[in-house]
Amino acid sequence: MPGPFIASAACTAFGKRSETLVELLAECSRKALDGREADALFVGAQNPEELAGTGNLSTALSDALAMAPRPAVRVECASASGAAVLEQAARCVASGRYRTVLVAAGERMTHLPTGRVSAILAEVLSPLERALGLTMASLAALSTRAYMHRHGLTREELALVPVKSHGNALLNPIAHFRKAITVQDVLESRPVSDPLRVYDCSAVSDGAAAVVLSSERGEVRVAGIGHGTDALAVQHREDLCSLRATREAARQAFAEASCGPGEVDVVEAHDAFSILELIDLEDLGFFPAGGARRALVKGETQLGGALPVNVSGGLKARGHPVGASGLAQVVELFDQLTGNAGRRQVDGAAVGLAQSIGGFGSNNLVTVLRRVGA
Repeated sequence: MPGPFIASAACTAFGKRSETLVELLAECSRKALDGREADALFVGAQNPEELAGTGNLSTALSDALAMAPRPAVRVECASASGAAVLEQAARCVASGRYRTVLVAAGERMTHLPTGRVSAILAEVLSPLERALGLTMASLAALSTRAYMHRHGLTREELALVPVKSHGNALLNPIAHFRKAITVQDVLESRPVSDPLRVYDCSAVSDGAAAVVLSSERGEVRVAGIGHGTDALAVQHREDLCSLRATREAARQAFAEASCGPGEVDVVEAHDAFSILELIDLEDLGFFPAGGARRALVKGETQLGGALPVNVSGGLKARGHPVGASGLAQVVELFDQLTGNAGRRQVDGAAVGLAQSIGGFGSNNLVTVLRRVGA
């Protein structure tokens, strides 16, 4: 895919926000546009109708930005909506249909009771499995137990994932949870679905992200995007320790970008639950099965390590406004590749990879960004 380039990118602060979803989207969109004109608007959100009481979201944002009569469309792929909307917009620019487009994604969730949010989010799972009582957390717990059994992962080792993420979030001014935690804090936090504790799970959050894509040469290029799917029902999957949709998306993205895992300098992975970071890194080809555990324990995925992962704080600590997360990952990588990530800057970062999960691994995307000239 030739181009497109990322001209600019912006995020709101993530956390408990008083603004409406449209106001959050407009805030980061105006910052990203910075006076530019866009030929079209692409919006991503998982379920604004139920989570925010807002329908016809693309038109509402177009109205707020005075973009009429230009085209506006919304894209939905569960919690991968932010990545999916970027893919659709990038393909349109690459095809020559548009020269410059605004891509925005967001969600507003914190004003609802946690139980209500959990029920809405569970709607993306298999209806049969939902009826049997399965939730996102219980599915993640099943994967955690399977990984522990297969690879010898201990509870103390798994706790290193959120400890790392919270440490990185301290360096991110837009992060929801800028609070250091210890392994003991994780182990003593409230049980959610055994063996997962509350610090193993991303929390509900509000926020939005925006990116301007252009056919005009810029500092950062969208080098490749891959998109894979799998059975909605986990009972029909091949393996609890791997996500086929990620493996397929990675294969496509690396092929399109003409590179491999060894060339990637920084990764933003979908860590809605601690175990997913390990599974993600193995499915993306950075480590063999069980290898992500060893890399975590050795500190290889920390800021300053051989492969820094989720230096933004990840979904766990930066926050997970579901529709926004996939695009927020791209904003973080844009900042990294342009040298604007502040205290969490990865030295010499030239290639970044973002991986986003929709549902519990049923609709996943991988995006590779490259600094021009690298």
